[in-house]
Amino acid sequence: MDPIHIYFENESIIICEKPAGVSSEDGGLPDLLCKQKGIDKVYTVHRLDKMVTGGIIYAKTKEAASIISSQIADGVFHKSYIAAAEGKLENEEGTWEDLLFYDRKQGKSYVVQKERHGVKKAIMNYRYRGKFKTESGKTVSFIEVELVTGRTHQIRAQLASRKHPVLGDRRYGSREDIEGIALRSYKMVFNDPDTGEEQRFVFPLPDKYPWNKLTDKK
Repeated sequence: MDPIHIYFENESIIICEKPAGVSSEDGGLPDLLCKQKGIDKVYTVHRLDKMVTGGIIYAKTKEAASIISSQIADGVFHKSYIAAAEGKLENEEGTWEDLLFYDRKQGKSYVVQKERHGVKKAIMNYRYRGKFKTESGKTVSFIEVELVTGRTHQIRAQLASRKHPVLGDRRYGSREDIEGIALRSYKMVFNDPDTGEEQRFVFPLPDKYPWNKLTDKK
């Protein structure tokens, strides 16, 4: 595997690129980072699905991990994603609120209609960013998503429930074969755990399909 790309690093945090197919938890990317940097440990403060790519932050100290975790819990830490979703959206922007149940045996989340044990509210804001057609003539819409809640497979499940599965996400209904799935951690806003100053990062999109079909990359 190629070296992990580091976007930013100081004494307290490290922000890097998460490759597709690598777990964001212990045994996966944290171990690769520690080996590459020659350090003993990094602390996981948020997670990305195994097949999702893009920017992810790890804490290098317990103190920084606690501060960032508190920011996430308090809604100070914001993450945005870019998804290439099959089909044409009914509205160009809006908020989707659902009840989500994660089935651990199947490793899949489902939108359900009634609250019961294990069901959690899932909320995300979205806006349309553009579209293109596949070689087979299928419309694919680019959308930017900001999660209000952070549930397992939330974006993938909420899109699939509306018949807009993420391109390449065969687990949630896509029939398109691409490298990984077309869902990427795209922006991150938080307060530096040492200085308290707001930090903003935008992670570049790869110059390959389907991301090279998005003309407005701002």
